[in-house]
Formats: sequence, structure tokens, C-alpha cells
Amino acid sequence: MSLPWFYPDRVSVAPGDELAIHASAPPGLYHLKISRVGSTNELKSTVEDIVIDQGEIPANVESCGCSWPVVLRFTIPADWKTGYYDLYLAGADGEGTHHFFNLKPGPGKPRARAAIVLATNTYQAYNYWGGANSYAHVEKLMRGEVDAAGSEQEAKGRLSRMRPYAQGLLMPRLGQPRLVNPAPRELGMAAHPATPEWMAEHQPSPYDFSACFVGKWEHAFVCWAEENGVELDYFTDQDLEAGAGILDPYRAVFLVGHSEYWSASARDAIDSLHEAGGNLIVFSGNTAYWKIRWEEDGQVMAVHKWRGESDDPLWGTPEEGRDGTHMWSHPAFGRPEAEMTGLSFLYGGYHRLGLCVGRGSAAYTIYDDKHWALEGTDLYYGDCIGGDIPLVGYENDGCPIRVDRRGLPVPDGGFGVPDDLSIIALAPATLFEDPAAPYPPIVPPGDIAILARIAHGEDNPVNRERLQHGHAVMASFRRGNGEVFNAGTTEWAHGLAAGDPYVDRITRNVLTRFGVPIGAAD
Repeated sequence: MSLPWFYPDRVSVAPGDELAIHASAPPGLYHLKISRVGSTNELKSTVEDIVIDQGEIPANVESCGCSWPVVLRFTIPADWKTGYYDLYLAGADGEGTHHFFNLKPGPGKPRARAAIVLATNTYQAYNYWGGANSYAHVEKLMRGEVDAAGSEQEAKGRLSRMRPYAQGLLMPRLGQPRLVNPAPRELGMAAHPATPEWMAEHQPSPYDFSACFVGKWEHAFVCWAEENGVELDYFTDQDLEAGAGILDPYRAVFLVGHSEYWSASARDAIDSLHEAGGNLIVFSGNTAYWKIRWEEDGQVMAVHKWRGESDDPLWGTPEEGRDGTHMWSHPAFGRPEAEMTGLSFLYGGYHRLGLCVGRGSAAYTIYDDKHWALEGTDLYYGDCIGGDIPLVGYENDGCPIRVDRRGLPVPDGGFGVPDDLSIIALAPATLFEDPAAPYPPIVPPGDIAILARIAHGEDNPVNRERLQHGHAVMASFRRGNGEVFNAGTTEWAHGLAAGDPYVDRITRNVLTRFGVPIGAAD
């Protein structure tokens, strides 16, 4: 452990709060650089001559945390702007590691009309520092000690945030590609995500692409927002544990990229937002798929996932409907994510990832060309957008569909899908690769029996086949006293980063309708 490793005591702080830094390193003096990361990186402070000693890595550190001593306490200046802040701890040779914190607005002081909620629960679920995350024992998989199935058996159901981050996940290597097949696969060739040459050179973990801020979806959206004068206040998933009304002052709230893991308190905050007349803008895919809870004063995330029914100690207690962990669409909770977002990954899936629609166009096909979100786009029925980005890729949310008498797609049931959902555009998606294909699988299929039972009421061959025939859906609907727009894909922010005129205009239409000013930069 020759590098300095560290973690802050909190995910999110306000101006005037004190942040404590816990660290372990070869004995010596170190410095900490604090930078705000947005459309530019702004160095805000450097703390010199931090004394650090070597600490131990406890057994089961992924679940128990490091318990390292505090080496620095830092008070956040009152004039620092809300946003994502990178922490870089390094020695005299400049070699170091990164962590982060979020700076939220001070109590009762919203500065902007809109807020973004950073998907820090998802960051936590993917963090494999110490060896394992909520998916697998990643380090054993990378060392070749176990195969993919064996690594998944060692996934953790409890994850401590009191530890460092795997650096490939938190701070991408230069040139890291997106997690999507860059082009449709050729005849007879196995599909491959990303760039084979880059992958061979850097040997990243398969989990490095799926979460965190820098160089990924939220960062791309923030850059677009700052360059276009869209002011945002920043919160994290964990901030939503504080109370249901925390988002009520905002006209709109953004979820961007891969906001996959949600607690009951976070769902309550969005319900309260809608009752207060606020709006939800979902530029995310696989949104609110897994139900989690925070334990030990917010230090440990319980995320038993597929094993919730067997491993979660709250399963079967009177609290199960609120605090048990599994898929949000599990009927035990009576609160499917589609009630909040309009869509679900259960009815969508992957596009241009492995063999999951591996030759897909990566474009949305427009159906409801009269929808308000398309005003001024010059788009008409059957037009396709975003294929060159790719706009539809990685993970996508959808709903069961049927064709009405007008020849247009409309929702056809689905657990929690609202009847008044307006479908704007579609693209094919699937939850897993064809098991009969002759190519090595890339996409973990999950527990297909559970998926079929939850999505369609029973595990049988017909319902398993239905899981393979999903759709990415762009849609909107009214909820409470507010409204929801859902882009239905993880990749929407990359459309903005690419300067796609259709994605840009649709985004502006959504912001204008939902009361978010554009072009009011400081």
C-alpha cells in the first residue's frame, strides 16, 4: 500500500461545515488538493504538511470500513459554489489518489431553480476498493482466481462508505471509452464494448465504466449546463435521507446517467417534490432499479439485491414494505419505480452492449412527433436521432407497449407504468444476450427467473422470452402537481456533449416547460 489512501467522513457538506479526512500511507508528509470539477477544473485550496502514518486494512473492509484515524479537519469556506469537488492526496513525489465530496447549498438557501441529485448510491454499489462490490469480487476476477460466476457469489450485501475508492472507477484513465459497442458488430464477429486496443493496454475492471462523476454522464451534463447558463444546486442520494421536503423549493430535479440505487427516503423526497408542484427530469437509464437502505448512521449501505428475500434481516418483518432490500419492482414493496419515473429497466434493457441489440442503430425512432418536447426540432414520424453518438446504448428503461388505432405506441400495462404515459420515441432493447448464441457472453443476465416473476407475474418460457423483447422509451406524464420527462437512456448526456441539435433542442424544451432558466450564467 505504497500510495496514500484516504476517505472523507461525509459524502455531502454545506458551506461552513467541517470535513474530516481519514488516511493511511507510508509515514511522511502529504498535501491535499481540493478542486471543483465542472466545465473547467478550478483548484480551490491546497493543504500542505499533512502527517500520515501507515494503517491496517481490516478484514471484510468492504462492509466494515477502514477505521483509519483523522489526519485533517477542513472547514468549507462560505463562498464556495455548490458542486462536485475532487480531493487529491499526494506525497512529495506527486503520486497520490482521489476521492470526492459534494457541496450542497446551505440550509434554507437554494440558489438555483433546479437541482441535480448525484447518483452516489450507485457510486457506492460499484466501488470495489478492498476487493468486492455489490456485484462481484472484482479483484479476484481480475486476477483470474475465479470466473465471472464465481466472483458474483462473493458480492457484498453491505458496503461501507468509510473507505477509499477504486481509482479506475472514480478517476478514469485518459481516453477511457464509453461502455457501449462503438459500432454495430460485423458479420460473424463477437461484439465488444469500448475499444479493444485501449482495453488491452489498460486492463480496466469491467466495473470501472458504470458509475462515478468524472468523465462520465453527470460530468457531461454539468458541462453542458454550465456552458449554457443553467444554474444547478447539487445534492447527493444520501442528502435525501434528511427529510421528504428537501427538494420542494426547486422547480425541477435532474437525475442523470446511472441513478440505479434508491432508498425509501429518496423516493419520499421525489413524491414530496411532485406534491409541491415540482418536476422530475430523468436523463438516466436503469433508474431506481434496486432498493437499498442506509444503516449505522449513514455509514453502511445495505444492498442485498437478488438475495434480499433470503439474506436481508428485515425481510419478512413489519418493516419489509419500507426498508427491505431487493428490486423496487418486487411486489412485496408495492412501490415500483415506474410510479416515479414512468418506465422501468424491467421492460427495457441493454442496447449496443455485447449481443444485446449488438447491431442496433443506437438511435431513437420518433413516433409522437406532435409531443411538446419536440417543438421546433423539425422531427417527424419515423425520423431517427442520435445514431452517430450513440444516443441509445448501455442501459435503457421502457414499458410494455401496444399499437393504438392511430398506429402509435401506447403503454400496455407494466408494473407501476402510468396509464397516461405519453410515448415519444422508441428503440429495441433486451435484458440479456441470447443464451443460444455461439459467442462468449458479455452482459451478466441476472436472475432470469426472478425477473420473469416480477415483470410478468410468473416464471415460464413465454415470460422469459418477453424479457428479451424490450424497448428504450422516451416519454412524459403528469404526476401529482408536477410532471416527469424521462429520456429513457443512460446516454442522453453524451448527446448533449456531442452537440447533437435534436438532443439539445429537446433538452431546452423540457427545461423551459419545467421552469428552469437557460442562459443566466454568472
